[in-house]
Amino acid sequence: MTPKKTIQGKTRKPETEADEVHGDALDRYDVAILAELQADARLSNTELAARIGLSAAPTWRRVRWLEQQGYITGYRAEIDRRKIGLGVLAFLRVDAERNNAAATQALEDAMRRLPEVVSCHYISGSGTFELQVVATDLDAYSRWTMETLFKLPNVKDLHTRFSLGDVKSGAALPLRHLAARR
Repeated sequence: MTPKKTIQGKTRKPETEADEVHGDALDRYDVAILAELQADARLSNTELAARIGLSAAPTWRRVRWLEQQGYITGYRAEIDRRKIGLGVLAFLRVDAERNNAAATQALEDAMRRLPEVVSCHYISGSGTFELQVVATDLDAYSRWTMETLFKLPNVKDLHTRFSLGDVKSGAALPLRHLAARR
């Protein structure tokens, strides 16, 4: 007799072994869902189910589980920055004035609120943060650094490099290592 599983307070009998609710480990269906949604997040549940080889209901439950567990953190359109007038992409190292928890947190919080900062990372080596920043042109970037960035708490110095062209960006995350664990 197949055991019943509880999902979100509801008891149900699994339709197949592939529909089993699992612990923290991802199985081949979960990895397939992640791969397909990275390639095209606009897939209907029916199309996604057909591509991974499950019926629609267990596919939908698995997608919801992946969202709830934080594997899928959101859905968005990839926009060509140049088409919307953001011709400058800068890689910006920010050196903090003081490296204590409160000062670093204040700077981190301030950078999260800046729409021009499309990514921000703590880095090893020299510097505190590495940012990717977009702007309409070099003059706009220069104004932004002087009027906004240098006014943030604890900013000591900036080191900017500009992108001369995209070789690869917005790529899907590799998933082969997940399949190799099986």
